[in-house]
Amino acid sequence: MKKLLIILCLNAAMTAVFTAAFAINPPQKMQIVPEPMQLRETENHFVINTDTKLRFENLFPCDPTVHYIISNYQHFFGFVPDTANVQNENCIVFERLIYDDQELGDEGYRISVNNKEIRIIANSASGIFYGYQTLIQLTPADLIAQPQEQFSMYGVEITDNPRFEWRGSHLDVCRHFFPVEYIKKHLDIMALYKMNRFHWHLTDDHGWRIQIDKYPLLTEIGAWRVFRDTNWIHAQPAQPNEKATYGGFYTKEQVRDIVAYAAQRHIEVIPEIEIPGHCSAILVAYPQFACDDYPYTIPVGPYWPPKAILCGGNEAVMQFLKDVMDEIVPLFSSSYIHIGGDEALKGNWEKCPKCLKRMKKLHLKNPEQLQSAMVIEIEQYLASLGKQIIGWDEILDGGVSKKATIMSWRGQEGAIYAARHGNDAIMAPASHCYFDYYQGDPKSEPVSIGGYLPLEKAYQFEPIPQDSLTPEQAKHILGGQCNLWSEFLFNTQKVEYMLLPRLLALSEAVWSPKEKRNWEHFKQKITAQKVRLHVMGYNYADSPVDMVK
Repeated sequence: MKKLLIILCLNAAMTAVFTAAFAINPPQKMQIVPEPMQLRETENHFVINTDTKLRFENLFPCDPTVHYIISNYQHFFGFVPDTANVQNENCIVFERLIYDDQELGDEGYRISVNNKEIRIIANSASGIFYGYQTLIQLTPADLIAQPQEQFSMYGVEITDNPRFEWRGSHLDVCRHFFPVEYIKKHLDIMALYKMNRFHWHLTDDHGWRIQIDKYPLLTEIGAWRVFRDTNWIHAQPAQPNEKATYGGFYTKEQVRDIVAYAAQRHIEVIPEIEIPGHCSAILVAYPQFACDDYPYTIPVGPYWPPKAILCGGNEAVMQFLKDVMDEIVPLFSSSYIHIGGDEALKGNWEKCPKCLKRMKKLHLKNPEQLQSAMVIEIEQYLASLGKQIIGWDEILDGGVSKKATIMSWRGQEGAIYAARHGNDAIMAPASHCYFDYYQGDPKSEPVSIGGYLPLEKAYQFEPIPQDSLTPEQAKHILGGQCNLWSEFLFNTQKVEYMLLPRLLALSEAVWSPKEKRNWEHFKQKITAQKVRLHVMGYNYADSPVDMVK
């Protein structure tokens, strides 16, 4: 009996010790978004505390990824990391492999969490970075809000690699201008969910947002419009002598700063310079680039049809565009420049003597081919500067070169056509990827542009259309992208509300293996992710998740 009591007491003591290790915060169940390629839980656990060391193997101390991890670790965990004292236990190891692991590719990683260490290995700094983002999601969701001297993590073995190379998020800063601080915050949430392309919509009818030294009026005049503190739809046009005080632009120094900030998070920034339509901001500043002498103004709300279009027969327009690209290209490290091309209504071209003369000279059959001639000329010029073009699917209408990449927004048809003809394509159909659409019942949601795209429908997005492409053609689908047009996004809180949590649904669509995606499991993960978003200071929609009609 005494032996039994001793055993029971020992068991109780051991249980108390084990429980104490977890008392501050028990390890969290796996709620990783996007879902990893392979995940296996083990019986191990690892305790992160103030004595945990960081060790980097085959990574230079000056590597931007190393800098990011060290600074983020201190911010997120609340501990100043020790990277100088090498040890074999109680450490987190980041190892860049000398010989490539073929299963991991350029962006994949492996994580092993056991009783002695956490080890993240990858072929590249990108893989190390994404492994670290998964590590963050293995920690308690409320860690930033409730700092702890130690906490435990379940043992796990993860092998992960993205399904698509293009995992994009688009933001329109023309209808409403958003400051540098918010752009960085937007990049941070992209990074956590392993999104890697930031499509920055910098020019449109409602504002020109980037400094161009050779054409200073683009920002002195084109970046500003009159202010309306009202619903976008009901905004009244500017009145005579009314001052334009609403807007802003990014200086070249700010652009470089944002591009560097993004690069440290393994995000490419792709600027969009709209050609040839959506150009009221240009024509207000430089009316000589229009087909007519119409008194263009920068609109303060919606207008249709968009009359403004750059003159397709004016050689000065082409020189203007090339001059602009000369200043744009050095600012961006991405291999791509987006040249827009959407909704270019060509009524002016059909009666413009210069446009008609050029069409006749080039033996063009219609205005769509004139647009293609402009696009191809700019494409060739950008190629001489080491860049490739992306355009909205309208640029297909008059024909494109084999090197142009198509971004398909009017459904998937544009991307399907492009892939069948050997062009790379990116899926961004409005039906599943326009996050400015309502995500819940319009009666209870903030006013939006229209449409209906609840979380489940965003989760159903599939970049490879079934039975439409051969395996070889499907290789031309680079991935997918969500788009945020800002007509009704009056402030950054509204931007976040429309983006989140739908960005998480998209992240699984473009990262996770198709067979690993499961809506019921994803719904469970969203609950924990919303806690994480909240403590990180992001605004998100809390609309019901089961609302697909």
